[in-house]
Formats: sequence, structure tokens, C-alpha cells
Amino acid sequence: MKTLQTIVIAFIAGLAGAYTFNAYITEKKLREENTSAYNTSDYKQSNHYSTTSTDAVPSSSVPAEPVDFSLAAEKAIPSVVYITSISQSGTSYSYWDLLFGGGQQTQTSSGSGVIFSEDGYIVTNNHVVQAAEKIQVIYNKKVYDAELIGTDPSTDLGVLKINETNLPAITLGSSKNLLVGEWVVAVGNPFSLSSTVTAGIVSAKGRKLNIVQDKFPIESFIQTDAAINPGNSGGALVNKKGELVGINTAILSRTGSYTGYAFAVPVDIARKVVGDLIKFGIVQKGVFGAKVADYDFQ
Repeated sequence: MKTLQTIVIAFIAGLAGAYTFNAYITEKKLREENTSAYNTSDYKQSNHYSTTSTDAVPSSSVPAEPVDFSLAAEKAIPSVVYITSISQSGTSYSYWDLLFGGGQQTQTSSGSGVIFSEDGYIVTNNHVVQAAEKIQVIYNKKVYDAELIGTDPSTDLGVLKINETNLPAITLGSSKNLLVGEWVVAVGNPFSLSSTVTAGIVSAKGRKLNIVQDKFPIESFIQTDAAINPGNSGGALVNKKGELVGINTAILSRTGSYTGYAFAVPVDIARKVVGDLIKFGIVQKGVFGAKVADYDFQ
């Protein structure tokens, strides 16, 4: 009798244990499903996160504005010319010179220029043309003999004139409104590669480098990381609209070629210099006319 009771009690206890375990497993599974449903659906509908609202999308995931310099290049390239400076310097000592009495050696250097007016005035750097005995401008597959209107060593600018009309004068912008970090495009003829376009940003403004060889240098360069090399001198630095903001002038490099630092004369300075050279032949400058002397009050 006791054995039967033990078997019945054990059987009932087993059923109870199985029921309890099954209830526990079922409750756990439901709790996990509810939690998962909250994470994948309810939470997405909360104020913390939404798959349909753009207000909560992190700023880093917003597509950046596409950078396209084709408009700037299209506007600026027709206004940039190729300049050749020809000079005679030094004595040649080749075998033929010994036979025929020696002679002068012709030196040719190249640079860039920007068409400033439709009637043929072109701005370039003073160092591009200062030693030239003959200056030629190559534009639209034509070669023009250029007249040197004047130079301003204090700003390293010069003005040329060619006999041509209806030229595509570049649109003038403002270097005053130019922002550090703004995109700019350099157009010129580096290493005799005509109509070369490079892009970068304005790295700094108002740079003084002590490179202008003059008694009263005016230096307030625009610094850019747009690639500028020998031959770019006198070329255009334009903004994304294709407006002239500077005249490319110098690079800072131990190798003599681009290493990330390039400098341009601001267009606001160039506008004044070019206007004066065309009108007066020299730049009109204010000079303080005071004289200092010792004075003895006794």
C-alpha cells in the first residue's frame, strides 16, 4: 500500500514539475519576443530614433554637396594667356663660337597672364617680364608681340597690351570677401603645359613672405594649396564662380616645385595697380612727406 502511495505521489510531483518547467520556458520565450519587438519596431517609432524622419539623421550621414569645378574652368580658361619672355644674356662658349668669334645666348622663359579688358590689356607678374627684351603673348593659337605698359615691383605685377579686340576679359571677384577654407581654382601654364587647371582651398589670407624685392613692398598674399608650379606665375586664381580673386605669384618650396604652399596677389590690389599702370604708366601711391629733425629748446 505504501509503495503504491509513493508511486502516485512521485507521479503527481513529476507532472507538477513538468508543468512548472514548461510554464517557465513559455514565459521566457514570450519575454524575449516582446523585448525583440520593442527594439526593432516600438523603439523605431519613439522620439529617439526614426527610420522615416530625417530630423534625427546624424549630420555625418547627410550627403555632401558635390564639388564640381567645371564651371569655374570653363569661364577662366579662355581669359588666361601664355606669355613668352625673350632676352639676350651671357656669352656662349661652344665650339662654333670659338670658330666664329662667340656670341650672345638667347634665353626664353614662359609664364601666364590674365586678360583684364576686352581691348587687349593683360596682367601678369613683374618677374615674368622684367628682364625681357621681347615679349610675346600666345592666345587662341595666335602669337602677338606685346607692349609692356608698365610694372610695379612693389606688388610684383605688370601690364601688357596686345593689338586685339573683343577678347574674353575675366570677371573680377573680390579677395576681401574670400573665406579661408573656400574652394579656389588655379589656371595657368606650368612647365609650358597650357591651360592647366588645379584646385585647392584658401589656406590663409594676408600672408607676408618678404619675397618682393622693392623698397616699399606690398605683401598680403592669398595662400592656397592649389598646385602652382613654375609657369603658373601671372595666371588666374578664381573662385567656384570663375571670378578672379588673385594673380598666382609664388610658391614656397625647397625643391622649386609645388609642395603644398602657393601664393597669389589679391585681386583687390591688382585692380588698383592695373588701373594706375594703364592710366598713368606708374602706380599712384601716397607717401608720408614728413622729415624728422632734432630740436634744441634752449
